[in-house]
Amino acid sequence: MDFDLPMIWLAVILFAIAMYVIMDGFDLGIGILFPFVKDKHDRDVMMNTVAPVWDGNETWLVLGGAGLMAAFPLAYAVVLSALYQPIILMLLGLIFRGVAFEFRFKAPEREQAFWDKAFIGGSVTAAFFQGVTLGAYINGIVLSGNAFSGGAFDWISPFSLFTGLGVMVAYAMLGSTWLIMKTEDKLQQRMLQVTRPLVGLVVIALAGVSIWTPLAHPSIAERWFSLPNFYFLSFVPVLVAISLYSLMRELKSGYDRQPFIAALIIVLLGLFGLAISIWPQIIPPHVTIWEAAAPPASLKFALVGTLAIIPVILVYTIWSYRVFKGKVRHGDGYH
Repeated sequence: MDFDLPMIWLAVILFAIAMYVIMDGFDLGIGILFPFVKDKHDRDVMMNTVAPVWDGNETWLVLGGAGLMAAFPLAYAVVLSALYQPIILMLLGLIFRGVAFEFRFKAPEREQAFWDKAFIGGSVTAAFFQGVTLGAYINGIVLSGNAFSGGAFDWISPFSLFTGLGVMVAYAMLGSTWLIMKTEDKLQQRMLQVTRPLVGLVVIALAGVSIWTPLAHPSIAERWFSLPNFYFLSFVPVLVAISLYSLMRELKSGYDRQPFIAALIIVLLGLFGLAISIWPQIIPPHVTIWEAAAPPASLKFALVGTLAIIPVILVYTIWSYRVFKGKVRHGDGYH
């Protein structure tokens, strides 16, 4: 029985990316939200909600990048050549945020304000350049043969800057709804206040991308609006609208978990919509997943190890979140 190995690998990579976005997204969102919370003890609680799990969240980013290199080496080489600068800036943000996260708990009290600013800067930088990378990728990459032939700053465009801000807003929404679920009293009320305008900004970001991409790329417009595609794909914006309505209603209901679940669904639907827009290209706008795939023997060899390690990562992830479930209060700490 023959399997479509490039399709299987694409599913693995998309799964890893989705897991990274929903799991590391909310702890990047917490850093973005730090300026809206001035009380030191509330900031301690915010960081303690993710302290036991944040290291493991970034495992999915490593898996996605390694999977791309193993399964689609052409895409890995071209995408990194085209987007080297924003990816490096994103990684520097993640490194700086990680250093600030650890040092903040161990630094003398007079130095903690500096590490708070470092945590904010690292989180904002990582989130923004993830969005910029995504926008530049969707815009397309200039090729000559199988090599990148564009300019060093092709990744800078109004659309990529807009998606950078959009990802920041989406992560902030994930962070605020996570804190609604994990905290109590004054901090929880503050996050309820912050989440409502964030939902409005997320609506603007989703609407902007949904209008911008088909106007700029006729192939994307045809994908979404030609018949019968329109009938089959209309469920995506419908589900987004339902989830947004549900999120706003649940913010008033007093439930703790439902807003975070609704926010996750919105973000995942946004990723799914972008995947539909560029399918089946892995190097937009021309190179498909089958054209960029590694030889079948390499795909099979790497897939065996990958499918063996994913359940291990999932078990560890589920176990860690289960152990540290529940509310985090003042005085709790994991450092």
